[in-house]
Amino acid sequence: MVCEKLVLITFKQWNRKAFVKKMNFVLISKLRYVTYNQVNYFQNEFFRNLSKVSSTFKYSDLIIKTCNPEDKKSKPDDSTLVFGKNFSDHMFEVEWNEDQGWGKPVISPLHNLVLHPAAKVLHYAQELFEGLKAFRTKSGKSILFRPELNIERMLITAERASLPLFDGDEFLKCMKKLVSIDQHWIPDKEGCSLYVRPTLIGIEPSLGIASSKKALLYIITGPVGAYFSSGQEKAVSLLADPKHVRAWPGGVGNKKMGCNYAPTIYIQKIAEKQNLQQVLWLYGENHQLTEVGTMNIFVFLVNAAGEVELVTPPLDGTILPGVTRQSLLDLGREWNEFKVSERLITMKEVIQAKTEGRLLEIFGSGTACIVCPVGTISYMGETITIPTLESKKGLYRRFLSTLLNIQYGKVPSKWAVSVDEP
Repeated sequence: MVCEKLVLITFKQWNRKAFVKKMNFVLISKLRYVTYNQVNYFQNEFFRNLSKVSSTFKYSDLIIKTCNPEDKKSKPDDSTLVFGKNFSDHMFEVEWNEDQGWGKPVISPLHNLVLHPAAKVLHYAQELFEGLKAFRTKSGKSILFRPELNIERMLITAERASLPLFDGDEFLKCMKKLVSIDQHWIPDKEGCSLYVRPTLIGIEPSLGIASSKKALLYIITGPVGAYFSSGQEKAVSLLADPKHVRAWPGGVGNKKMGCNYAPTIYIQKIAEKQNLQQVLWLYGENHQLTEVGTMNIFVFLVNAAGEVELVTPPLDGTILPGVTRQSLLDLGREWNEFKVSERLITMKEVIQAKTEGRLLEIFGSGTACIVCPVGTISYMGETITIPTLESKKGLYRRFLSTLLNIQYGKVPSKWAVSVDEP
Protein backbone atom coordinates (compact mmCIF):
# COMPACT_ATOMS: atom_id res chain seq x y z
CA MET A 1 0.00 0.00 0.00
CA VAL A 2 2.88 2.38 0.75
CA CYS A 3 4.20 1.84 -2.77
CA GLU A 4 0.78 2.44 -4.35
CA LYS A 5 0.25 5.63 -2.33
CA LEU A 6 3.69 6.84 -3.37
CA VAL A 7 2.84 6.23 -7.01
CA LEU A 8 -0.47 8.09 -6.74
CA ILE A 9 1.02 11.03 -4.84
CA THR A 10 3.86 11.34 -7.31
CA PHE A 11 1.42 11.03 -10.21
CA LYS A 12 -0.52 14.02 -8.85
CA GLN A 13 2.68 16.01 -8.59
CA TRP A 14 3.75 15.14 -12.12
CA ASN A 15 0.24 15.82 -13.37
CA ARG A 16 1.08 19.52 -13.08
CA LYS A 17 3.74 19.14 -15.73
CA ALA A 18 2.90 19.84 -19.35
CA PHE A 19 4.32 16.55 -20.61
CA VAL A 20 2.40 14.26 -18.22
CA LYS A 21 0.33 12.69 -21.01
CA LYS A 22 3.47 11.16 -22.41
CA MET A 23 4.23 9.58 -19.04
CA ASN A 24 0.83 8.24 -18.05
CA PHE A 25 1.38 4.84 -19.66
CA VAL A 26 4.68 4.36 -17.84
CA LEU A 27 3.32 5.50 -14.48
CA ILE A 28 0.28 3.25 -14.74
CA SER A 29 2.53 0.39 -15.85
CA LYS A 30 4.66 0.89 -12.76
CA LEU A 31 1.63 0.91 -10.46
CA ARG A 32 0.28 -2.28 -12.04
CA TYR A 33 3.66 -3.94 -11.81
CA VAL A 34 4.04 -3.11 -8.12
CA THR A 35 0.54 -4.45 -7.47
CA TYR A 36 1.03 -7.67 -9.48
CA ASN A 37 4.52 -8.40 -8.18
CA GLN A 38 3.73 -7.78 -4.51
CA VAL A 39 7.23 -6.41 -3.96
CA ASN A 40 8.73 -2.98 -3.41
CA TYR A 41 10.07 -2.60 -6.91
CA PHE A 42 9.59 1.14 -6.90
CA GLN A 43 12.89 3.00 -7.28
CA ASN A 44 13.93 6.64 -7.41
CA GLU A 45 15.79 5.95 -10.66
CA PHE A 46 12.42 5.53 -12.34
CA PHE A 47 11.52 9.17 -11.77
CA ARG A 48 14.94 10.37 -12.85
CA ASN A 49 14.37 8.54 -16.13
CA LEU A 50 10.95 10.09 -16.77
CA SER A 51 12.52 12.92 -18.74
CA LYS A 52 13.40 10.41 -21.45
CA VAL A 53 9.71 9.71 -22.04
CA SER A 54 9.12 13.32 -23.02
CA SER A 55 11.06 12.65 -26.24
CA THR A 56 9.07 9.61 -27.30
CA PHE A 57 8.63 8.65 -30.93
CA LYS A 58 5.18 9.12 -32.50
CA TYR A 59 3.02 6.82 -34.60
CA SER A 60 2.02 9.88 -36.64
CA ASP A 61 5.69 10.18 -37.74
CA LEU A 62 5.89 6.55 -38.86
CA ILE A 63 7.65 6.12 -42.21
CA ILE A 64 6.60 3.03 -44.18
CA LYS A 65 8.78 1.47 -46.87
CA THR A 66 7.35 -1.79 -48.15
CA CYS A 67 9.06 -4.57 -50.10
CA ASN A 68 8.98 -4.66 -53.84
CA PRO A 69 6.65 -7.48 -54.94
CA GLU A 70 9.53 -9.43 -56.48
CA ASP A 71 11.47 -9.29 -53.19
CA LYS A 72 8.74 -10.79 -51.04
CA LYS A 73 9.51 -14.23 -49.66
CA SER A 74 7.38 -17.31 -50.07
CA LYS A 75 5.40 -18.33 -47.02
CA PRO A 76 6.23 -21.76 -45.61
CA ASP A 77 3.43 -24.29 -45.35
CA ASP A 78 1.73 -24.19 -41.95
CA SER A 79 2.37 -27.90 -41.43
CA THR A 80 6.14 -27.37 -41.66
CA LEU A 81 6.40 -24.51 -39.17
CA VAL A 82 8.77 -24.74 -36.23
CA PHE A 83 9.56 -22.07 -33.68
CA GLY A 84 11.78 -19.13 -34.58
CA LYS A 85 13.20 -20.23 -37.93
CA ASN A 86 11.09 -18.20 -40.40
CA PHE A 87 10.71 -14.42 -40.61
CA SER A 88 8.25 -12.18 -42.41
CA ASP A 89 9.03 -9.47 -44.95
CA HIS A 90 9.17 -6.33 -42.81
CA MET A 91 10.53 -4.96 -39.54
CA PHE A 92 10.03 -1.90 -37.36
CA GLU A 93 12.89 0.18 -35.99
CA VAL A 94 13.58 3.53 -34.35
CA GLU A 95 16.83 4.93 -32.98
CA TRP A 96 17.47 6.96 -29.84
CA ASN A 97 20.41 9.05 -28.71
CA GLU A 98 21.02 10.90 -25.49
CA ASP A 99 21.22 14.36 -27.06
CA GLN A 100 18.25 14.32 -29.43
CA GLY A 101 15.98 11.64 -28.00
CA TRP A 102 13.95 9.37 -30.24
CA GLY A 103 14.07 9.68 -34.01
CA LYS A 104 11.29 8.89 -36.46
CA PRO A 105 10.03 5.30 -36.48
CA VAL A 106 10.35 3.29 -39.69
CA ILE A 107 8.79 0.13 -41.08
CA SER A 108 11.01 -1.25 -43.82
CA PRO A 109 11.96 -4.54 -45.49
CA LEU A 110 13.65 -6.96 -43.09
CA HIS A 111 17.40 -6.40 -43.14
CA ASN A 112 20.56 -7.14 -41.19
CA LEU A 113 21.65 -4.74 -38.47
CA VAL A 114 24.89 -2.80 -38.90
CA LEU A 115 26.65 -2.45 -35.54
CA HIS A 116 30.07 -1.18 -34.54
CA PRO A 117 32.10 -4.02 -32.96
CA ALA A 118 32.31 -1.95 -29.76
CA ALA A 119 28.52 -1.61 -29.43
CA LYS A 120 27.50 -1.88 -25.77
CA VAL A 121 25.07 -4.72 -26.45
CA LEU A 122 27.88 -6.95 -27.71
CA HIS A 123 30.08 -6.52 -24.64
CA TYR A 124 27.85 -5.79 -21.66
CA ALA A 125 24.53 -7.36 -22.74
CA GLN A 126 22.69 -4.06 -22.43
CA GLU A 127 19.52 -5.28 -24.07
CA LEU A 128 16.06 -6.69 -23.50
CA PHE A 129 13.37 -8.35 -25.54
CA GLU A 130 9.71 -9.32 -25.45
CA GLY A 131 7.62 -12.02 -27.04
CA LEU A 132 3.96 -12.01 -28.01
CA LYS A 133 1.79 -13.47 -30.74
CA ALA A 134 -0.68 -12.43 -33.41
CA PHE A 135 -3.46 -14.84 -34.38
CA ARG A 136 -5.88 -15.16 -37.28
CA THR A 137 -9.49 -15.68 -36.27
CA LYS A 138 -12.00 -17.80 -38.16
CA SER A 139 -13.47 -14.60 -39.60
CA GLY A 140 -10.07 -13.58 -40.96
CA LYS A 141 -9.44 -10.89 -38.36
CA SER A 142 -5.89 -10.44 -37.01
CA ILE A 143 -5.50 -10.00 -33.26
CA LEU A 144 -2.77 -9.61 -30.64
CA PHE A 145 -3.11 -11.24 -27.21
CA ARG A 146 -2.85 -8.79 -24.28
CA PRO A 147 -0.04 -6.71 -25.88
CA GLU A 148 -0.32 -3.97 -23.27
CA LEU A 149 1.07 -6.33 -20.62
CA ASN A 150 4.14 -7.07 -22.73
CA ILE A 151 4.74 -3.37 -23.26
CA GLU A 152 4.36 -2.66 -19.55
CA ARG A 153 6.92 -5.34 -18.78
CA MET A 154 9.21 -4.01 -21.49
CA LEU A 155 9.20 -0.52 -19.98
CA ILE A 156 9.95 -1.89 -16.52
CA THR A 157 12.88 -3.87 -17.93
CA ALA A 158 14.15 -0.89 -19.93
CA GLU A 159 14.39 1.12 -16.74
CA ARG A 160 16.42 -1.62 -15.03
CA ALA A 161 18.71 -1.96 -18.06
CA SER A 162 19.32 1.81 -18.18
CA LEU A 163 17.82 1.96 -21.64
CA PRO A 164 15.50 4.76 -22.83
CA LEU A 165 11.79 4.75 -22.07
CA PHE A 166 9.04 5.53 -24.58
CA ASP A 167 5.30 5.98 -24.80
CA GLY A 168 3.73 2.53 -24.78
CA ASP A 169 0.58 3.61 -26.60
CA GLU A 170 2.61 4.98 -29.52
CA PHE A 171 4.67 1.79 -29.61
CA LEU A 172 1.56 -0.38 -29.67
CA LYS A 173 0.17 1.57 -32.62
CA CYS A 174 3.42 1.01 -34.53
CA MET A 175 3.38 -2.68 -33.62
CA LYS A 176 -0.19 -3.06 -34.88
CA LYS A 177 0.78 -1.41 -38.15
CA LEU A 178 3.71 -3.76 -38.66
CA VAL A 179 1.54 -6.81 -38.01
CA SER A 180 -1.16 -5.40 -40.27
CA ILE A 181 1.30 -4.97 -43.15
CA ASP A 182 2.54 -8.55 -42.77
CA GLN A 183 -0.72 -10.12 -41.62
CA HIS A 184 -0.75 -12.46 -44.63
CA TRP A 185 2.12 -14.16 -42.79
CA ILE A 186 -0.18 -15.13 -39.91
CA PRO A 187 -0.83 -18.88 -40.29
CA ASP A 188 -4.37 -20.14 -40.75
CA LYS A 189 -3.78 -23.39 -38.89
CA GLU A 190 -4.83 -23.50 -35.24
CA GLY A 191 -1.80 -24.01 -33.05
CA CYS A 192 0.24 -21.72 -35.30
CA SER A 193 0.65 -17.95 -35.03
CA LEU A 194 2.81 -14.97 -35.94
CA TYR A 195 5.45 -14.48 -33.28
CA VAL A 196 6.26 -10.83 -32.53
CA ARG A 197 9.70 -10.08 -31.04
CA PRO A 198 10.27 -6.48 -29.84
CA THR A 199 13.90 -5.82 -28.87
CA LEU A 200 15.75 -2.85 -27.36
CA ILE A 201 19.56 -2.74 -27.45
CA GLY A 202 22.34 -0.33 -26.53
CA ILE A 203 24.36 0.46 -29.65
CA GLU A 204 26.84 3.16 -28.59
CA PRO A 205 30.31 2.20 -29.93
CA SER A 206 32.14 2.65 -26.66
CA LEU A 207 33.97 0.28 -24.31
CA GLY A 208 33.48 0.81 -20.61
CA ILE A 209 30.59 -0.19 -18.38
CA ALA A 210 28.14 2.71 -18.57
CA SER A 211 24.70 3.50 -19.96
CA SER A 212 24.64 3.49 -23.72
CA LYS A 213 24.15 6.94 -25.21
CA LYS A 214 22.57 5.36 -28.27
CA ALA A 215 19.87 2.71 -28.53
CA LEU A 216 17.87 0.85 -31.16
CA LEU A 217 14.31 -0.37 -30.67
CA TYR A 218 13.10 -2.83 -33.28
CA ILE A 219 10.48 -5.50 -33.93
CA ILE A 220 10.78 -8.60 -36.09
CA THR A 221 8.02 -11.13 -36.71
CA GLY A 222 7.71 -14.62 -38.09
CA PRO A 223 5.25 -17.52 -38.38
CA VAL A 224 5.67 -20.24 -35.76
CA GLY A 225 4.29 -23.65 -34.92
CA ALA A 226 4.29 -25.38 -31.54
CA TYR A 227 7.30 -24.58 -29.35
CA PHE A 228 7.87 -28.22 -28.43
CA SER A 229 8.14 -30.66 -31.33
CA SER A 230 5.91 -33.06 -29.39
CA GLY A 231 3.03 -30.56 -29.60
CA GLN A 232 0.70 -29.41 -26.84
CA GLU A 233 -0.87 -32.76 -25.97
CA LYS A 234 2.28 -34.59 -24.93
CA ALA A 235 3.70 -33.99 -21.46
CA VAL A 236 7.25 -32.67 -21.13
CA SER A 237 9.94 -34.02 -18.83
CA LEU A 238 11.89 -31.73 -16.49
CA LEU A 239 15.28 -31.79 -14.80
CA ALA A 240 15.24 -30.28 -11.29
CA ASP A 241 18.83 -30.04 -10.05
CA PRO A 242 19.33 -27.89 -6.93
CA LYS A 243 23.03 -27.44 -7.76
CA HIS A 244 22.11 -24.91 -10.43
CA VAL A 245 20.37 -21.57 -9.84
CA ARG A 246 18.78 -19.36 -12.48
CA ALA A 247 18.08 -16.23 -10.40
CA TRP A 248 18.42 -14.84 -6.89
CA PRO A 249 16.96 -12.01 -4.76
CA GLY A 250 18.19 -8.60 -5.82
CA GLY A 251 19.06 -9.78 -9.32
CA VAL A 252 17.24 -9.42 -12.63
CA GLY A 253 15.52 -12.80 -12.85
CA ASN A 254 12.20 -11.01 -13.21
CA LYS A 255 13.35 -9.10 -16.29
CA LYS A 256 13.27 -10.36 -19.88
CA MET A 257 16.95 -9.78 -20.59
CA GLY A 258 19.16 -11.98 -22.71
CA CYS A 259 21.67 -12.20 -19.86
CA ASN A 260 19.16 -14.38 -18.00
CA TYR A 261 19.00 -16.94 -20.79
CA ALA A 262 22.56 -17.51 -22.04
CA PRO A 263 23.78 -19.09 -18.75
CA THR A 264 20.89 -21.58 -18.81
CA ILE A 265 21.84 -23.14 -22.15
CA TYR A 266 24.59 -25.27 -20.62
CA ILE A 267 22.20 -26.76 -18.05
CA GLN A 268 19.60 -27.26 -20.79
CA LYS A 269 22.15 -29.38 -22.65
CA ILE A 270 22.68 -31.47 -19.52
CA ALA A 271 18.93 -32.08 -19.39
CA GLU A 272 18.81 -33.05 -23.05
CA LYS A 273 21.61 -35.59 -22.57
CA GLN A 274 19.30 -37.26 -20.05
CA ASN A 275 16.45 -37.21 -22.60
CA LEU A 276 14.70 -34.47 -20.63
CA GLN A 277 13.18 -31.48 -22.39
CA GLN A 278 13.40 -28.59 -19.95
CA VAL A 279 14.93 -27.45 -16.66
CA LEU A 280 12.83 -26.76 -13.57
CA TRP A 281 14.85 -24.19 -11.66
CA LEU A 282 14.96 -24.54 -7.89
CA TYR A 283 16.12 -22.06 -5.26
CA GLY A 284 17.16 -22.16 -1.62
CA GLU A 285 18.02 -24.89 0.84
CA ASN A 286 14.40 -26.09 0.80
CA HIS A 287 14.44 -26.41 -3.01
CA GLN A 288 11.63 -24.00 -3.86
CA LEU A 289 10.13 -24.26 -7.34
CA THR A 290 10.70 -21.05 -9.31
CA GLU A 291 10.11 -21.48 -13.04
CA VAL A 292 10.97 -23.63 -16.04
CA GLY A 293 13.35 -22.50 -18.78
CA THR A 294 10.60 -21.22 -21.06
CA MET A 295 7.59 -21.32 -18.74
CA ASN A 296 6.13 -20.28 -15.43
CA ILE A 297 5.17 -23.33 -13.36
CA PHE A 298 1.78 -24.27 -11.86
CA VAL A 299 0.99 -27.05 -9.38
CA PHE A 300 -2.62 -28.23 -9.01
CA LEU A 301 -3.17 -30.31 -5.88
CA VAL A 302 -5.30 -31.01 -2.85
CA ASN A 303 -3.38 -29.26 -0.09
CA ALA A 304 -2.77 -30.54 3.44
CA ALA A 305 -5.95 -28.79 4.61
CA GLY A 306 -8.04 -30.71 2.06
CA GLU A 307 -8.57 -27.73 -0.28
CA VAL A 308 -8.26 -28.04 -4.04
CA GLU A 309 -5.58 -25.45 -4.80
CA LEU A 310 -3.77 -24.05 -7.82
CA VAL A 311 -0.32 -22.86 -6.78
CA THR A 312 2.28 -20.86 -8.67
CA PRO A 313 5.41 -19.33 -7.10
CA PRO A 314 5.05 -15.66 -6.11
CA LEU A 315 6.62 -12.79 -8.01
CA ASP A 316 9.36 -12.17 -5.47
CA GLY A 317 11.82 -10.64 -7.91
CA THR A 318 13.33 -13.94 -9.10
CA ILE A 319 10.52 -15.00 -11.45
CA LEU A 320 9.44 -13.55 -14.78
CA PRO A 321 5.94 -12.03 -14.54
CA GLY A 322 4.54 -13.95 -17.49
CA VAL A 323 1.55 -12.68 -19.45
CA THR A 324 0.16 -16.21 -19.80
CA ARG A 325 0.83 -16.76 -16.09
CA GLN A 326 -1.25 -13.69 -15.25
CA SER A 327 -3.97 -14.86 -17.64
CA LEU A 328 -4.26 -18.26 -15.92
CA LEU A 329 -4.46 -16.58 -12.52
CA ASP A 330 -7.15 -14.23 -13.83
CA LEU A 331 -9.16 -17.12 -15.27
CA GLY A 332 -8.81 -19.27 -12.16
CA ARG A 333 -10.01 -16.46 -9.92
CA GLU A 334 -12.85 -15.66 -12.29
CA TRP A 335 -14.04 -19.29 -12.26
CA ASN A 336 -13.87 -19.33 -8.44
CA GLU A 337 -14.01 -23.14 -8.30
CA PHE A 338 -10.75 -23.76 -6.42
CA LYS A 339 -8.25 -21.86 -4.32
CA VAL A 340 -5.74 -19.85 -6.35
CA SER A 341 -2.47 -19.06 -4.58
CA GLU A 342 0.76 -17.27 -5.37
CA ARG A 343 2.99 -18.78 -2.70
CA LEU A 344 6.20 -20.67 -2.15
CA ILE A 345 6.06 -24.37 -2.93
CA THR A 346 8.93 -26.81 -2.44
CA MET A 347 9.89 -30.13 -3.95
CA LYS A 348 9.18 -31.69 -0.55
CA GLU A 349 5.55 -30.53 -0.74
CA VAL A 350 5.21 -31.79 -4.32
CA ILE A 351 6.66 -35.21 -3.43
CA GLN A 352 4.50 -35.51 -0.31
CA ALA A 353 1.37 -34.63 -2.28
CA LYS A 354 2.33 -37.22 -4.92
CA THR A 355 2.97 -39.89 -2.27
CA GLU A 356 -0.37 -39.21 -0.57
CA GLY A 357 -2.32 -39.15 -3.84
CA ARG A 358 -3.08 -35.43 -3.59
CA LEU A 359 -1.08 -34.23 -6.60
CA LEU A 360 -3.42 -33.63 -9.53
CA GLU A 361 -1.46 -31.81 -12.25
CA ILE A 362 1.66 -29.81 -12.96
CA PHE A 363 1.87 -27.64 -16.06
CA GLY A 364 3.78 -24.70 -17.44
CA SER A 365 2.60 -21.50 -19.08
CA GLY A 366 4.23 -19.12 -21.52
CA THR A 367 3.76 -17.18 -24.73
CA ALA A 368 5.70 -19.77 -26.74
CA CYS A 369 4.11 -22.93 -25.31
CA ILE A 370 0.77 -21.43 -24.09
CA VAL A 371 -0.07 -24.19 -21.55
CA CYS A 372 2.07 -27.32 -21.44
CA PRO A 373 1.56 -30.44 -19.28
CA VAL A 374 4.43 -31.85 -17.22
CA GLY A 375 4.81 -35.64 -17.18
CA THR A 376 7.93 -36.29 -15.12
CA ILE A 377 10.44 -34.47 -12.93
CA SER A 378 13.95 -35.89 -12.52
CA TYR A 379 15.06 -34.86 -9.02
CA MET A 380 17.92 -36.04 -6.80
CA GLY A 381 18.37 -39.26 -8.75
CA GLU A 382 14.68 -40.16 -8.83
CA THR A 383 11.97 -39.75 -11.45
CA ILE A 384 8.69 -38.37 -10.14
CA THR A 385 5.75 -39.21 -12.38
CA ILE A 386 3.15 -36.46 -12.58
CA PRO A 387 -0.46 -37.55 -13.36
CA THR A 388 -1.28 -34.44 -15.42
CA LEU A 389 -2.60 -36.25 -18.50
CA GLU A 390 -4.60 -38.73 -16.40
CA SER A 391 -6.14 -36.11 -14.12
CA LYS A 392 -9.94 -36.20 -14.06
CA LYS A 393 -9.94 -32.47 -13.30
CA GLY A 394 -8.36 -31.71 -16.68
CA LEU A 395 -7.39 -28.21 -15.58
CA TYR A 396 -4.47 -27.75 -17.96
CA ARG A 397 -6.70 -28.72 -20.90
CA ARG A 398 -9.39 -26.31 -19.73
CA PHE A 399 -6.90 -23.46 -19.47
CA LEU A 400 -5.43 -24.29 -22.89
CA SER A 401 -8.83 -24.56 -24.55
CA THR A 402 -10.00 -21.27 -23.02
CA LEU A 403 -6.92 -19.38 -24.17
CA LEU A 404 -7.02 -20.86 -27.66
CA ASN A 405 -10.70 -19.92 -27.98
CA ILE A 406 -9.81 -16.33 -27.10
CA GLN A 407 -6.70 -16.17 -29.27
CA TYR A 408 -8.42 -17.58 -32.35
CA GLY A 409 -11.51 -15.42 -31.90
CA LYS A 410 -13.96 -18.20 -31.07
CA VAL A 411 -15.18 -16.26 -28.04
CA PRO A 412 -15.16 -12.49 -27.54
CA SER A 413 -12.63 -11.15 -25.05
CA LYS A 414 -11.09 -7.85 -24.04
CA TRP A 415 -7.73 -9.66 -24.16
CA ALA A 416 -7.94 -9.94 -27.95
CA VAL A 417 -6.73 -6.68 -29.52
CA SER A 418 -7.41 -6.13 -33.21
CA VAL A 419 -4.41 -4.95 -35.23
CA ASP A 420 -6.73 -2.97 -37.49
CA GLU A 421 -7.96 -0.69 -34.70
CA PRO A 422 -6.03 2.57 -34.11
